[in-house]
Amino acid sequence: MIQKFEFQPLKLEGAWLIKPFYATDDRGGLIKDYNVDMFQSHGINHDLKEVFYTISKRGVIRATHFQLHKQQAKLVRCISGHVYDVIVDLRPGSPTFGKWQGFDLTGENTNMLLVPEYFGHGYLVIEDSIVSYKCAEVFYGEGDSGIMYNDPDIGIDWPMDQIGGEEHLIISDKDRNLMSLREYRQHYC
Repeated sequence: MIQKFEFQPLKLEGAWLIKPFYATDDRGGLIKDYNVDMFQSHGINHDLKEVFYTISKRGVIRATHFQLHKQQAKLVRCISGHVYDVIVDLRPGSPTFGKWQGFDLTGENTNMLLVPEYFGHGYLVIEDSIVSYKCAEVFYGEGDSGIMYNDPDIGIDWPMDQIGGEEHLIISDKDRNLMSLREYRQHYC
C-alpha cells in the first residue's frame, strides 16, 4: 500500500493538516513526514532547523506554548500513542485571533499539523505518547512562553473525560503559571 502526501489547509490561515507519505509491504512500512520539495509545491516554506521529541504519560497537558521572540513554526506528529493537539491563532490583527482548532493525532493515523509562526500549540495526552517536532527555528529559552490551558477567553474544549476527568491532569509548575490571553493581548499585540 502507498499513501502519498496529502495537504489540507485549515480554517486558521497558514495552518495545515498533513498526511505523510506512507508505504507498507510484507516487510513493514516507511513513513516520510517531511520533504522540502513536496512542501514547497503546496506553498509551504518550512526551513527545518531543529528536531526533538517529547515523551509524555497519559494525563499530561502541555499548555498553549510559543516563543515570544524568534517565532518557531513547527511540524508536529504523534509517533506513538494518542494526543489531542490544539493550535491557537495568536497573530496580532488576525481575523481569527484567539480562535483554536483541535485534532486527534495518533501513531496509527499518522496525521501531522503544520503550526505556523505566531500560533500557540499544546496538547492533552490521551495515551502514553511520543510526539515529534520539526521546527523552523531553534528553541530559545529566554523567549519561551505560553497561555494557560484553561484560559476562559480561548475556551478550549479539552476531552478531559478521555483521561478520567480534570483531577487526573499532570501539569508542570511552569504551565500552571502561564499568562492569560488578555495579558498576552495587552503586552504583545
